Amino acid sequence: MARVRDVEIDEVPEEVRPTYQRFAGAYGPFLNQVKVFAHRPPAVKHLMGLLLDLADEALLPKRYLEIVLVVVSKLNQCRYCVAHHAPRLVDQGLAPESVANILEPDCPGLDEVDRLVRDYAVQVTTKPQYMRDAIFDELKKHFTEAEIVELTLRTALCGFFNRFNDALQIGMEDGVIEDMLARGGRREDLPGHGGAATAAGE
Repeated sequence: MARVRDVEIDEVPEEVRPTYQRFAGAYGPFLNQVKVFAHRPPAVKHLMGLLLDLADEALLPKRYLEIVLVVVSKLNQCRYCVAHHAPRLVDQGLAPESVANILEPDCPGLDEVDRLVRDYAVQVTTKPQYMRDAIFDELKKHFTEAEIVELTLRTALCGFFNRFNDALQIGMEDGVIEDMLARGGRREDLPGHGGAATAAGE
């Protein structure tokens, strides 16, 4: 149970309902999250709408996007986002063991570009003011400037969602943990396992 009540789709302005519905379903099982954001329909329209627009364009390869989202969510210990995105990263070809250990320097199963994206997400999240030009020189060997901007945007935005989810204790939707476990994830790989169940709605 979140710290604020759920807002149902029929309570938001009509022009916002398609975004609400699509984000809660087609984009992923994020119904509990959108029900909280719906207290502020402009947030649904623009934040969720932005994510849907970026997904439609698919400029950034999905594998790298999901690496970013899992890395940042693990750093910020957001159970909600790890549980939702770890299975998606498995879908992109990483073994469950790699996903579980993705923050480890010698994580198995990551290629050179995977590690570069992982390390960039870590630096943007933990020490952006100390970043050196060298990592951008490496990024430009593999990504366009538009892709680098989106990598940075999605890294920073993920941190926002992590904090929003945890501050308002957005509950896990039915079936999310089970789906993660079915794809090889382990409950103990979730941040805060055994100590932060309320924030995950368990």
